[in-house]
Amino acid sequence: MERFMEFWTTISSGNRVAILMGGMLFFWMLEGYYPLFRFSFKRLKHAGFNLVFLATTLVLNLIFGMVTIKVCQWTTDHDFGLFNWVTMPLVLEIFLALLFMDLFGQYIPHWLMHKVKFMWKFHMIHHSDTKVDVTTGTRHHPGEWLFRETTAILGIFCLGLPVGLYFLYRSTSALFTHFNHANIRVPLWLDKPISWLFVSPNMHKAHHHFERPLTDTNYGNIFSVWDRLFGTFAYADPRTLRYGLDVLDDSTDQDLMYQLKLPFDKTVKTDY
Repeated sequence: MERFMEFWTTISSGNRVAILMGGMLFFWMLEGYYPLFRFSFKRLKHAGFNLVFLATTLVLNLIFGMVTIKVCQWTTDHDFGLFNWVTMPLVLEIFLALLFMDLFGQYIPHWLMHKVKFMWKFHMIHHSDTKVDVTTGTRHHPGEWLFRETTAILGIFCLGLPVGLYFLYRSTSALFTHFNHANIRVPLWLDKPISWLFVSPNMHKAHHHFERPLTDTNYGNIFSVWDRLFGTFAYADPRTLRYGLDVLDDSTDQDLMYQLKLPFDKTVKTDY
């Protein structure tokens, strides 16, 4: 396990991007063979549009990601946080890191973005996709990255997360994002047991339904534990779902300037 963690501690930016893109490509190809919905759209055009938002996220990571890395280094250098105060087996430390970073890095900011109006308007870009597939997981307004990274840094302080565990969490979270957004057909007998512990594709698709209350469920990304614990878990037949948002015109879902300006458009109605 020590060699495993050494890999993540010293992993290069290129390898992290390769894991991100490799996972996305795998599920994108899988969608072609086992699609949940057979959308009538140009897959390459749809992917290209969503990858524009991925590019902005990568740029933000390059510019501001060093702050997060410095925080990891500070907790290690000053013996601050849970992992520096309590001795535990490495396997347990890895599990707890993934579990609690899913809370701080995903569940908490995701819940907030559905409850705080100005945050929700940034998050609407993600929900405005009317044809959810693996590339939808990368479709986030640049402003949303700041919300997520702020609470992730809070989690790093609380846990005393070393940089290796942070990189492991980020890559694991990216792969689960690809998995649960992918437009893949997963039989109920398999998907439902997965959702007992992890966020499954069918479980997350309910979150992308076009209207409440389903929109306000399933905020986790890796584990379903937090949604079950806080009463936000929901499971629905994916064949009954419709993607997008009831307050937006579906035709705007691939209008780049409209989407970028959406958080600042006062004419857009919202219940939040």
